[in-house]
Amino acid sequence: MFAVLKTGGKQYKVQAGDVLRVERLAANAGDKVQFNDILMLGGETLTLGLPFVAGAAVQADVIDEIKADKVITFHKRRRKHSSQRTRGHRQKLTLLRVTNILADGADASGVMAAVGARTKVPAADVAEAPAAAEAAPAKPKRAKKAAEAQE
Repeated sequence: MFAVLKTGGKQYKVQAGDVLRVERLAANAGDKVQFNDILMLGGETLTLGLPFVAGAAVQADVIDEIKADKVITFHKRRRKHSSQRTRGHRQKLTLLRVTNILADGADASGVMAAVGARTKVPAADVAEAPAAAEAAPAKPKRAKKAAEAQE
């Protein structure tokens, strides 16, 4: 069985036992993470998501946090009064080993969802935030000022 998952703006085709290098995740070495954005499941039957397969997930163990090879950029402006600049960059990556591909039942697995390094909000809080905003609509300022003026 294989799955195509989406993380860090990229898509990966994985099977159980594969080792992946993905964009840095907010997880430490030894943690177990779960990817819920599954685009396709394959095996005996092919399941395509629209855009994601409902209830499917890929679970993986975090092996280590690593850095990619250095990419050097060099800019040179030609002719008189020219300048040049050299910069290097090493992208931070997370090394993962895929342990399990779930076709359904991902919600009840109890494994933490894989979240990018920049995002600090847990997935459960994100789902509750829009509901809280709709529950208490704010009054317009003009209505408040008009009510004070009538008193």
